[in-house]
Amino acid sequence: MIIKPKVRGFVCVTAHPEGCAAHVQEWIDHIKSKGAIAPGPKKVLVIGSSTGYGLASRIAATFGSGAATLGIFFERPSEEGRPATPGWYNTIAFTRAARAAGLYAKNLNGDAFSADMKRQALDLIRADLGKVDLVVYSLASPRRTHPQTGVVHKSCLKPVGVSYTNKTVDTDKGIVSTVTIDPATGQEIADTVAVMGGEDWEMWMNALAEARLLAPGAQSVAYSYLGPDVTWPIYKNGTIGLAKNDLERAGRNIDSLLKLNGGGRAFISVNKALVTQASSAIPVVPLYISILYKLMKAAGTHEGCIEQIQRLFATQMYAGHTPQFDEAGRARVDDWEMRPAIQAAVREIWPRVTTENLAVETDIAGYRSEFLKLFGFGLAGVNYDAETEPHLPML
Repeated sequence: MIIKPKVRGFVCVTAHPEGCAAHVQEWIDHIKSKGAIAPGPKKVLVIGSSTGYGLASRIAATFGSGAATLGIFFERPSEEGRPATPGWYNTIAFTRAARAAGLYAKNLNGDAFSADMKRQALDLIRADLGKVDLVVYSLASPRRTHPQTGVVHKSCLKPVGVSYTNKTVDTDKGIVSTVTIDPATGQEIADTVAVMGGEDWEMWMNALAEARLLAPGAQSVAYSYLGPDVTWPIYKNGTIGLAKNDLERAGRNIDSLLKLNGGGRAFISVNKALVTQASSAIPVVPLYISILYKLMKAAGTHEGCIEQIQRLFATQMYAGHTPQFDEAGRARVDDWEMRPAIQAAVREIWPRVTTENLAVETDIAGYRSEFLKLFGFGLAGVNYDAETEPHLPML
């Protein structure tokens, strides 16, 4: 079938297999161009490995350090007349490349929150890897069925305490408007923390520790975002921010666990604002990212997912380096984003952005390009007018 992008709101409902493969290859090429991350991780579990920072972590470990990896994800295969999700195609492309390089890469597709998926992963690690020395936790799910209670929790992106009004942009239509978001209820806050907080990360790490599948000195990292004050009501101080606070709580507990295991460590890495499937759903944030991209590209400091993770691995976690933690014990690779000059320029541009000057004041074109690349569209060398095979089996 011929596959074209079909965008509905903040989601593209189609994905291109060859385009996704080309995108994955771009990331692999970047890691290879930076040279070996040595010493680096050798046996890696990535929970949430099919897109974004999780996929970038898997690629960095594999092609930067020659690591064997097990990826956990929840993606939909193709159906009659409907392509698979981009994460499905990304994982197939990554797995092919890793195995072609003679490196171990296996995959488990299912609910990472479930006890059954944890059992499957433990069994596979025990049989194939023995122990893992890095666990990356990078899940981005809108809901979670609690493995002990069976309750289905659904997250929401809302402010806490008071309503929030600010500018936002419809990235598809290019319309700048004002949005007002009512505050979350107590139940919505609790549900968001249950989905996006740290309980599941703790469950994974405790299960690995109890099964004695963590190598001495093993590390674990989870990813977060803080951002500037313009986004705080909907992010840092909103429901998602409270969930990230719980992620940090879990990180401290896991760090204590790993320190008893041969001096390992766990921490949160605060990463840069980027176009991802998750960030595109948050009001206000896409407008901020569009301004940020313009400024950081002009300053020569713009990075994408793969550049961020390569820098984290090569300059903070491995190759003889240790993380440079902030006052809260977090690694910061959002440092270039948060430079005072960049943020001062964002504050100057923000109030004057309108629908009419959006293309001039922001990098909305770059935002749209990056958004479509998430789904395999707009990659050089791919013929999007040609027939392609959407039905690819998972490897």
